[in-house]
Amino acid sequence: MFSHVMIGVNDMDASKAFYDATMAVLGYKPGVMDDKGRCFYFEKSGIFALTKPIDGEPACHGNGSTLGFKVESVEQAEAWHAAGLANGGVACEDPPGVRGAGENQMHLAYLRDPAGNKICTLIRV
Repeated sequence: MFSHVMIGVNDMDASKAFYDATMAVLGYKPGVMDDKGRCFYFEKSGIFALTKPIDGEPACHGNGSTLGFKVESVEQAEAWHAAGLANGGVACEDPPGVRGAGENQMHLAYLRDPAGNKICTLIRV
């Protein structure tokens, strides 16, 4: 559905360190910097990217926005969350765990990245 997702960051070094650590848990290679100072995580199904806003204003998170990453297991979600906390992320929402009822149960783990963007992992259980 999406070709790419790009989010704004204020401190590229801190954000790249955070995403390199969390994306590694998900099986992705470290981000690649381009000549404009943007960072890209390439995958066959799409691209995830980090950038300082081109208008020169500070990056800010979208109130009500969440970017979710698919995981293969609850253990991978927990490792992702731990890597994020160890690399500048901040826990938000409820602690990682199962939410929903019946056929709609899913394990979710939420973090705020160094720029304040809300991200999570999701696996249906």
